[in-house]
Amino acid sequence: MNESFAAYGPQDVRFLIERYPLAWVQSWAGGNEVQASLLPLVGEYDEQGQLTALIGHMARHNPLHRALRARSAAHVLFTGPQGYVSPEHAGLRDWAPTWNYVQLKITADLRFDDALTGPALEILIDEMERCRPDPWSKEELGGRYSRLADAIIGFRAEIRSCTGIFKLGQDERPEVLSHILASHHDPVLVEWMRRFNP
Repeated sequence: MNESFAAYGPQDVRFLIERYPLAWVQSWAGGNEVQASLLPLVGEYDEQGQLTALIGHMARHNPLHRALRARSAAHVLFTGPQGYVSPEHAGLRDWAPTWNYVQLKITADLRFDDALTGPALEILIDEMERCRPDPWSKEELGGRYSRLADAIIGFRAEIRSCTGIFKLGQDERPEVLSHILASHHDPVLVEWMRRFNP
C-alpha cells in the first residue's frame, strides 16, 4: 500500500466521522461467534483534536449488546466516500482501473452505562439535527421518548488504536489526477480527492 494513503491527520479522522457517522461495531470475542451491527457514532476529541472516544447507543436485545457485555473489546469500522475510477476518467487506455476509498479501523474498549443513555441520545440528536433548518428535539415525542429510551442503552468506547487508509489519488501523476477530477461523475469523491491533493 502506498504510504501516502496513510498520510492523514486528526482533522481528517474527525471530518470522516462527522460526515459518515454510521459504522460497523463488531465484538472481538476471540474464538466465539462474532456479532456486528451498524450504529451511528459521535466522536470525542482531546485538546489536540485526537479522537479519544466514541459515543453511541444500541438496542438492549441486540446480540452485540450481550457479546460486548461479556468482553468489552470491540472493532469499529468507518467507511467514507468510495468509487470506481476507470481508465476513461484518467484519459488513458493503458492505465489500470482502480477503486478510491476511505476507511478507518478502530479498536476500542466499549462500556455500557445506563446513565449515559440519555446523554448519548442527546449528543447524537444534536449532531444530526444541528444543520437542519427546523431541528427536531426529543420533547416532540412526548411520553413515547421514555418508552423508546428504555429499550436501548448508551455506551462510550475508549479508543485503543486507530488506523486509516485514505486512498484518493495521491499516487497519480498531476496530469492524470487533473483528468480524473474533471471527469469523474461523483462530486463527493472528487471533493475528497481535492482535499487530499491540494
